[in-house]
Amino acid sequence: MTRKQHILTWLLYCGAAATLNSCIDYDDATKETTAHIQLAMPAEFVNGSDLQGHEIVLVQGSTRLTGTTDANGVATFTDLIPDVYDISCSWEINGEQYQQLTGDQQIVSGCTVSGSLNAHLIREEQTIQLSTNLSINRDIIIGKVFFAGSKDNNNRTYMPGKYVELYNQSNDTVDISGLYIGLIESESTQAYTLQNLHDQYADSVVLAKQVFRIPADQPFTVKPGGTVLLANSATDHTDGNDMENDLSDADFEAKDVSGRTQNNPAVPALELTYTMYPSISNMNLVQNGLCSVVIFRTDQDVAALPTTYAYGKTTGNQWLLLPIRYIVDGVEILPNKATGVDVSTKRLYPTIDAGYTNIEGRSGWTGEVVYRRTGDKRANDGHLILIDTNNSSNDFHVSTTIKPRQYDE
Repeated sequence: MTRKQHILTWLLYCGAAATLNSCIDYDDATKETTAHIQLAMPAEFVNGSDLQGHEIVLVQGSTRLTGTTDANGVATFTDLIPDVYDISCSWEINGEQYQQLTGDQQIVSGCTVSGSLNAHLIREEQTIQLSTNLSINRDIIIGKVFFAGSKDNNNRTYMPGKYVELYNQSNDTVDISGLYIGLIESESTQAYTLQNLHDQYADSVVLAKQVFRIPADQPFTVKPGGTVLLANSATDHTDGNDMENDLSDADFEAKDVSGRTQNNPAVPALELTYTMYPSISNMNLVQNGLCSVVIFRTDQDVAALPTTYAYGKTTGNQWLLLPIRYIVDGVEILPNKATGVDVSTKRLYPTIDAGYTNIEGRSGWTGEVVYRRTGDKRANDGHLILIDTNNSSNDFHVSTTIKPRQYDE
């Protein structure tokens, strides 16, 4: 964004806020300012930590600024144009550091410390607290979600080719039999806001509209760097549609019992554990972008978990109350509206996903897929390590050309 665009954005903001008498004048709006970002370590770090030397990132549009914290955990940014910024940080610690800092003696391969503040207004010199969360590095993660749908070569909307892809970025072969895939509540008016969940359930659950499971009757192993392709229709969707993919080699299929979507009898079925839609048995991946996904493990009977109506209601649809302690990974996907992404509509806590991702299209049908970025590191055997900072704003990109089981364009 150019300086002139920054000024225009600020003036528009001022006009919208005029009734609150909170805008400064034109001269003040264009005057550069300073922000001090104060890093706060995760609550789990009971044995102290080194506040110095951590990179803080400020992003506004295409502008990306970086700073490094001092001994007090403060990174200072000078000559900032007043505007709305996304603020984030992320770094890794190894298993020995985890045990030392937390006092927890469980054996882990490593952890990520990350923090994020989305759409923070900086208009005058200030100190901003940036809290951080600790997440143990995962083996199986969500690698891609293709939910946007497409338009075929005759410009007709097309839905059957939607899919979710998982990725094993560990150095070990992982058995994912029994792994659950949850699709999060996606009403245009939220059934529960995060504040509602805080008030009602003390931040312990999220709302799932559907839950599927990898069959647990036999092992299903994924090699290091391997993928798991979960399709709504495990067929070739490329005939007459340049935006689509050949999914005939999918590992599992969410079978459509209604017959509206073509099933592939050669591909094993995902087990449908819960759905709030009696007539929908395949994955309800919403093309406009309200499409957050989690994966989780538990030995509990998921179908017996409690359900709830929308906040304050006693009738209507019911969502599954999914305990967040079960969740292995989550990706917050939000719609991109004419006014941009509304971060206040997040369904997942920052401990699950501190940010969000989105497609560029506002209503779908664009053939766009959100996919996890490739990092600079490689595993012991040379396979790709995907970016996993617990912040989808950092971790995901959007593409119309990347194919299933691919992560480099």
